Amino acid sequence: MRPKVIVNLAMSADGKIALPDRTEVKISGEEDFARVHCLRHEADAILVGSGTVRADDPKLTVKERFIKKPEHPLRVVLDSKGDIPKDARLFDDDNYLIATTVESDDPHWVKCGDGERVDLHELMNELQRRGIKKVMVEGGGEVIHSFFEEDLVDEYNVYVGSLIIGGAKAPTPVDGKGALTKDDIKHLKLVSHTLMDDGVLLKYRVKK
Repeated sequence: MRPKVIVNLAMSADGKIALPDRTEVKISGEEDFARVHCLRHEADAILVGSGTVRADDPKLTVKERFIKKPEHPLRVVLDSKGDIPKDARLFDDDNYLIATTVESDDPHWVKCGDGERVDLHELMNELQRRGIKKVMVEGGGEVIHSFFEEDLVDEYNVYVGSLIIGGAKAPTPVDGKGALTKDDIKHLKLVSHTLMDDGVLLKYRVKK
């Protein structure tokens, strides 16, 4: 069985995740930060796209102020062209995997597919072979769209913060080409809603 995929993110009340130039915005507070790090601790892998690495340079680890003696999950980056910055902070140790379409002798790189984009089904098979059972997808919007497009999302958790960003070009949680017909729309079932910080956490199950 392929790994379970949980998409987790924070967005503004008008459905934006960053400024139009993709500058990161603080949307949630300490309570939600603690929840996110608990999710990371429970996951076997955290996955982001190379665009997120370039824009935010995340460490993708579990902070000890939230979890004592944390077990850090495998950090997975989708990088179809294989041109991720070599000085990114996620390279601070060897617990990472670069999913690409480029051949490489680097043991931390895995070629998934021969097209322009990483074949997510091949990647899920690879992660399954590595014993990964739960993957937490944290962005960005193009990556999340790709997982929905391939029907690989099982849960969708979104924290809605009490702020407005606005702007037609500001990125949203699920970018990409979007639904072109009614048949392309992905349907969710709301499982729970929780007031948190100055916002609300919505948890959904993806209807198959």
